[in-house]
Amino acid sequence: MTPEDRGAGGAVDDVLAALADPTRRRLLDLLAAQGEATATTLAGRLPVSRQAVVKHLAVLDAAGLVTGSRVGREVRYAVRPAALDATARWMAALAADWDRRLAGIKRAAEAAERDSR
Repeated sequence: MTPEDRGAGGAVDDVLAALADPTRRRLLDLLAAQGEATATTLAGRLPVSRQAVVKHLAVLDAAGLVTGSRVGREVRYAVRPAALDATARWMAALAADWDRRLAGIKRAAEAAERDSR
């Protein structure tokens, strides 16, 4: 993971913690599909109260996954992909590291098998 992927306060950790909740993942799905929406609109699509949606959106906002902008008396929320992109890069680097390790184990096992013949 690069320093910019870590960010202040462990941005990847914040994203993973925020995504651990299925309601927050569903909120992200809805926002990605709609482009932007209010907490009231989102609550109408979920089996939770508007207040619960606002609390979930606050967690997503703190993790950098959504942003809220005031339009008149409403706050409209939209997905911010940068935090997801940084997390995806971290996960890809982790997967590549494991692939290298597993390839090394495979080579060692194949060499040991050849040597035992």
